[in-house]
Amino acid sequence: MTIYTARAIEPATLSELRALDDAGRPCVPFVDPEGGDPLRCCLRPVAPGERIALVSYAPLRRWAAGAGVSPGAYDEQGPVFIHADPCGGPSGEAGYPFARAGALRVLRRYDGRGRIAGGRLLEIPQAAESAFDAALDEAFSDPEVALVHVRAVEYGCFQFEVRRP
Repeated sequence: MTIYTARAIEPATLSELRALDDAGRPCVPFVDPEGGDPLRCCLRPVAPGERIALVSYAPLRRWAAGAGVSPGAYDEQGPVFIHADPCGGPSGEAGYPFARAGALRVLRRYDGRGRIAGGRLLEIPQAAESAFDAALDEAFSDPEVALVHVRAVEYGCFQFEVRRP
């Protein structure tokens, strides 16, 4: 079992994103007839027919504000799917969401000052959990690394965050 926790977007942040996203645009909910896209509020795929929204999210900016630092040039924002209405959050199951064998992920490391501290490409194997554990062990072996963002390579989308245990 992993010692790392994949973190969903916090409920207070989700409330803000459902009003105005991190690009200053209002949330525009819609019903997804097909489903399948990754929800960052509860770390599971959208079910067909669910009411969701695509919003712009700046995870490092929000972490840095809470840590009292500035992400500087590393401040990025990008699209994420969330439920349009409050949900129950992650199920509490251990493991890593959206870990489909063959998918490419980049694990970006950030230090306590909000600066990038390296990264690693991961092609997810069948044994996804052990591969993520090894990549995160490697990242957190650097005592300067405070958190890791996992992003999809294909679109650069933020998947989830892992903080130092």
